Amino acid sequence: MAAANVNLVAVRDVESLRRRIQGWRREGRTVALVPTMGALHKGHVTLMERAKKMADRVVATIFVNPKQFGPSEDFSAYPRRENQDFEMLNGAGVHLLFAPDVGAMYPPNFATSIRMSGIGEILDGAHRPGHFDGVATVVAKLLLQALPDIALFGEKDYQQLVLIRRLVADLNIPVDIIGVETVREADGLALSSRNAYLTANERAKAPALYAAITTAAKAIAQGENIAAAVSSARENILASGFSSVDYVDARHAETLAPLGSNAEPGRVLVAAHLGRARLIDNAAVPRG
Repeated sequence: MAAANVNLVAVRDVESLRRRIQGWRREGRTVALVPTMGALHKGHVTLMERAKKMADRVVATIFVNPKQFGPSEDFSAYPRRENQDFEMLNGAGVHLLFAPDVGAMYPPNFATSIRMSGIGEILDGAHRPGHFDGVATVVAKLLLQALPDIALFGEKDYQQLVLIRRLVADLNIPVDIIGVETVREADGLALSSRNAYLTANERAKAPALYAAITTAAKAIAQGENIAAAVSSARENILASGFSSVDYVDARHAETLAPLGSNAEPGRVLVAAHLGRARLIDNAAVPRG
């Protein structure tokens, strides 16, 4: 994975990760962590750039976590391109890459997992049983392995962001969790590694997802019945060519409880299938 004349250093074991970070700590440096599963794109670069503004040193991680994939999901097919990711991280000015293999993260006799009730069981959690338990377990490990000052996560995975904030609060992990706004293509499609699954025809249809939930969010802000706005979004998504919709729902932006009134801070969240791709997205309910 190494390349010539680069500043980025890659390590694969926890001891090496901690040794590097402890050296920075002795120098009085602050540290930001950006966890990823690789197959990096401009959205990830935005996370890295924000991290550089908020901390002295930036650590990125690449680990395709088997514990967050169900038995019929795309763990084996998930895009992996470590060499290209290394070059992208180096170009973004990241200081350290932690890229462990499965054995380093889950050694023989590994027996611990974190169960996230409530937030982890609704929306995506209801359609992907055990997914958020796997997310919580690996994120807790990464945060404890690195012990950064801050960790940054994209708002595209909004339920994940809310869940990680709950995880950190519940377990008293001394890390500030920073959400970063979703990066989109010009037509509104949220950047995602899974967009690589889309054919040209499907890619042309994909922006309808964000358009539908944005319309619903605006309607809710204007006082329209919440259930009606959500139902209309589902109809629009299916009419645009998506094969199925796992959920479209309006939730409280901080707790993900069902949105009780148009005046509450809200998010419209969606997951839908288009060809091989399962796309998720969300839109804030405008306020003021």
